[in-house]
Amino acid sequence: MSRDFEFVRRNGRRVVRVAARGRDVLNNPMINFGTAFTTEQRESLGLTGLMPSAVVGMEAQLRRVYRQYSHEPTDLAKYIYLSTMQDRNETLFYRLLTENIEEMLPIVYTPTIGKAIQEYSHWYHKPRGVYLNIDHPEDIVNSLQADGRGADDIDLIVVTDSEGILGIGDQGVGGVAITVGKLSVYTAAAGIHPHRVLPVVLDTGTDNLDLLNDPGYLGIRHARVRGEEYDQFVRSFVDAVTECFPHALLHWEDFAAGNAHRILARYRDEICTFNDDIQGTAGVVVAALLSAVRTTRSRLEDHRIVIHGAGTAGVGIANLLVDVMVSEGMTRAEATRHFWGLSSHGLLIEGGRQRDFQAPFARPRNEVDNWKLDVPGEYRLADVIRNVQPTILIGTSAQAGAFTRPIVTDMAAHCERPIIMPLSNPTARAEALPSDLLDWTDGAALIATGSPFEPVVHNDVTYNIAQANNALIFPGIGLGVITSLASRVTDTMIAAAAAAVASAVTDRRPGASLLPTMTQLRSISARVAVAVAEVAEKEGLAGRELTTPIQEVYDNMWQPVYPEVEVI
Repeated sequence: MSRDFEFVRRNGRRVVRVAARGRDVLNNPMINFGTAFTTEQRESLGLTGLMPSAVVGMEAQLRRVYRQYSHEPTDLAKYIYLSTMQDRNETLFYRLLTENIEEMLPIVYTPTIGKAIQEYSHWYHKPRGVYLNIDHPEDIVNSLQADGRGADDIDLIVVTDSEGILGIGDQGVGGVAITVGKLSVYTAAAGIHPHRVLPVVLDTGTDNLDLLNDPGYLGIRHARVRGEEYDQFVRSFVDAVTECFPHALLHWEDFAAGNAHRILARYRDEICTFNDDIQGTAGVVVAALLSAVRTTRSRLEDHRIVIHGAGTAGVGIANLLVDVMVSEGMTRAEATRHFWGLSSHGLLIEGGRQRDFQAPFARPRNEVDNWKLDVPGEYRLADVIRNVQPTILIGTSAQAGAFTRPIVTDMAAHCERPIIMPLSNPTARAEALPSDLLDWTDGAALIATGSPFEPVVHNDVTYNIAQANNALIFPGIGLGVITSLASRVTDTMIAAAAAAVASAVTDRRPGASLLPTMTQLRSISARVAVAVAEVAEKEGLAGRELTTPIQEVYDNMWQPVYPEVEVI
């Protein structure tokens, strides 16, 4: 038990046992109910006289805070308002977020959180999370245990080293905000208990010269540490997590491409771990692709797939698609031949410049020797489209406008229903706009994007644009792992999560979205969790037997309502 409180279930009811008194109650966001405390609770908790006399319940509180939120002048101001609210009254914060998830998700998560991270050192007001310093690795264990939570008190840890934040790169210590935001979505979407999670930033320095020269910067003021010292720091962190919180799912977030794949490969068979940029992105994109393929009444094996931006996210998508194709009867070698990946150096070609994780998707040199090229010796996107005639085009390049009209019309000339997914965030980095894609293909394109877009009207048909938002996938994966006490996260679980999301889409009318809307997030997360938990059992990785998975997943979802209070 925490020194001040603990949460328990008693006869199916949620109860918080509170030992704190007075301002210690009001200063703790997990047990501060504000004006909703009853007169009796105020008296027994030593709160009489510390707040206005009226007892105002959650519904009235929600109206007040939503009105205040709506009056904030900018998205960043709205983010900061919600952040301070989370630091004041966590239950009310999550109730507000849950009831307005479609409106507020772009504020607490991408794209607004990118701006908040860039300005973190200037709006910082209260620490939230654990800050681990590479110059003092001896402090890791003490830092993880600093708030007094024990081995069975943490279900989920989200960690970043801040080098690959969204589409804005190295953001130093400010990346801690992405871990806080990610955990907020885990709770709002899947009911992961907010007191059983831990945000962590590995501060290994920064190569961002703007930050290093900013007198207000709050992180370590030196260049990023790399190589053996970095790897040992990560090793020490993993060992400390295993020691302190042996049952926790460890979620890696926004590491640079090379480190992300390397770290996941290093630890995925050793601990229960997951990388959302690789596996979560792959899961939601595969869900959209499965939905699109069903719409065209085709099979994955019928498609030629070009991935523009074959980095962490792009190769993650390709790998999961290969797994799905193999499960449908293809060999891995056959499935891999359906992909053409482009990095910053152009098409991945055997013997060319590429990272280890990209190598399986490099095309044979003799395949491209006779290609017609715009510039001899350079294999760029337009060349690939012309020579491959793909049916699926995926953008994870962060190159705004990369899917030009000539490229799209060339693709559409050889494909009746081109599947086009400009996934890069934020909106300013999207490879194309949905309105342009529909215009250039006369409404034929099946589209999913990384950022939210308003519906597009074309030829009197309203097209609802699917947002391939990882929030449709990762919260449910976390809930499924936690509910089943899974010891590992496998590719089969990710594929099952993708299939669960795709199966929730039943509307195939012209203009229908390829993915569920954010308003369905809570139920989608539960559906994903059940699928993941069932795979964990089937693969022998579950730490508990689930007799009624649907009920057990539902029972494991924390609800943002004030619990009963037991004063101790």
